[in-house]
Amino acid sequence: MGLGFLFPGQGAQAVGMAADIEAVEAVVSRRFEEASDAVGFDLGNVVRNGPAEQLNKTEVTQPALLTVGIALFDVWRRRGGSEPEVVAGHSLGEYSALVAAGSLDFSSAVALVHERGKFMQDAVPPGQGAMAAILGLDDAVVEACCDGIDGTVTPANYNAPGQVVIAGSADAVAAAIAACKDRGARRAVPLDVSVPSHCALMAPASEPLAELLSNADLRDPRIPVVQNYSAAPATNAGTIRDNLVRQLTSPVRWSASVSTMANSGSESFVECGPGSVLAGLARRIDRSLTVHGIGTLDGLESALDASAARSP
Repeated sequence: MGLGFLFPGQGAQAVGMAADIEAVEAVVSRRFEEASDAVGFDLGNVVRNGPAEQLNKTEVTQPALLTVGIALFDVWRRRGGSEPEVVAGHSLGEYSALVAAGSLDFSSAVALVHERGKFMQDAVPPGQGAMAAILGLDDAVVEACCDGIDGTVTPANYNAPGQVVIAGSADAVAAAIAACKDRGARRAVPLDVSVPSHCALMAPASEPLAELLSNADLRDPRIPVVQNYSAAPATNAGTIRDNLVRQLTSPVRWSASVSTMANSGSESFVECGPGSVLAGLARRIDRSLTVHGIGTLDGLESALDASAARSP
C-alpha cells in the first residue's frame, strides 16, 4: 500500500496555523526563522498573530503555506512517519511538494514563491479579476458555460467530480456564474481571492517566473511529483520547470492528479498543511482513499499511529 503526500494551496491559510505543533516542535520555529530571512520580513509573526488581511496577501500567503507545509513534513519525518512514495501539491502546494521531494531547497523555494506572489498580484489590478466555485455540474457543462461568455473566463481548478473553480475577468466570471446557475448548478459561489489564478490573465507573470525558474537550482526529485499541469508524475527537472510556468495560465487538474496517484498504488494519503480541504476532495474523487491531515497535533498523532500500523 503506497503513501502519497498532498500539500494544500491558497485558501488553506489561517492565522495561528500549526500553533499547537509549534508549541512542542522546535523545528517549526526554525523553519519560520529561515523563511523570514528568505523573504526579508518576520513571516512567523504574521502567521502567528496576523492580521488576516496581511496573511491573505498572495505574496505573504504563498511563503507562509510553503513554510508550514515543510515544517509539518519535517515533524512527520522526525517522529518516524513513513516516507511518501509520491507527492503532489494543489497550485502553490506544488512548490511545497517539490521541496519535500528534494527538487528545490527550502530557502530558495520560499523566496521563489514570495516573488511568484508579487508577479501574480502585479498581473491583474485589484478588483479586475475574480474566481468562483461551481458545484453540481459536469466539467463539460462548466466549460460550455465559460465558452459562451464574452471576455476571459475559463476553468481554473478541476478539483473533484462536480466541483470546478473558474477564473477570469470580474465581469466574465459574474456572467459565467449566472450561466452555470441557469444550467442547474447546485451552488455558484464567488471566492474571496486577490488574484484570478490559473487563467490567461496570469500571462504577464509567466515571463518573470520563467526567468526566476531558469536561474533556480531545480534538481531531479528523489520521488515522483505529480504536477498540476499534466496530472502525470515528473522525475526530470526540465519538465518540472516547464510545467511550473504553464501552471500559471492553465487549470489545476487536481481530480486527475489524485487519480494518477491512486492508480499508481497510493491508497493512503497525508494532507501536509493546515485544514482538510484536500482530504474532502480526495474522498469525492475516490471514496476508497484514506486521508489523514497533520495540520493539528491531534491529527498528526492520529496519522502517525496509522502510519505505524501500516508499516511491516
